[in-house]
Amino acid sequence: MQENKRTLILGLDSSGPTLTVCASDGEKTHSLHHTGIKQEQFLFPLLERLLAKYGAELKDVSRVFFVRGPGRFTGIRISLTLASMLQHLAGAKVGSASVFEILRRQALESRAFEQWRAQHPDGILAVVWHAFRDEYFLQFFDEENAGPAWLSKEELLKRLAERTEPVYCAGTDKDGAPLNGLLADKYRIAPMADCRVRPQTLLEMSADSVYEKDALEPLYLKPARFELGR
Repeated sequence: MQENKRTLILGLDSSGPTLTVCASDGEKTHSLHHTGIKQEQFLFPLLERLLAKYGAELKDVSRVFFVRGPGRFTGIRISLTLASMLQHLAGAKVGSASVFEILRRQALESRAFEQWRAQHPDGILAVVWHAFRDEYFLQFFDEENAGPAWLSKEELLKRLAERTEPVYCAGTDKDGAPLNGLLADKYRIAPMADCRVRPQTLLEMSADSVYEKDALEPLYLKPARFELGR
């Protein structure tokens, strides 16, 4: 009789300065983090420690979900490459989502947004994410879902100011700082707990098949340095 493949979900985020790996077997959830450069050198040691908590190996991963961007070019490739490997060698299902989609989910499920929306039924959600120096990513979530866009600080503030509806903003400024110092008081800023990618969110989103379509397509948005001529 063929042994049933165990169910182990793996979540990955290597798009920013902190490498995050997390897993769930349906009963226990664990996550590990490493902050610093050369994340590729720490990926497999972290995975080994993580999988040991379940007495599992990479071949036991049945589903993998990762952040496909935007973020560091090399960082995004780390998660994408591992996900592709697990898909082809272990038959794992692969899903991915952008930072914008992840923060949108976290915001919509929060009590803070629910209370704000009750007071501003015509309000919209915007995700602001620091890109590079004085440059930012912006994604609106409304009827048009305009974006994502890569903008200078001045362009970002102009785009937000052009909106006539109340705006609820989720995301972070430079070095993961709150958006309060960047945006005017006219915008409601989401609690910081909703403005960073949570491991539990990755694991929950992995169950939604909508994120399996084009899952191995990265979202860079910001050109590489050689493209910028810097």
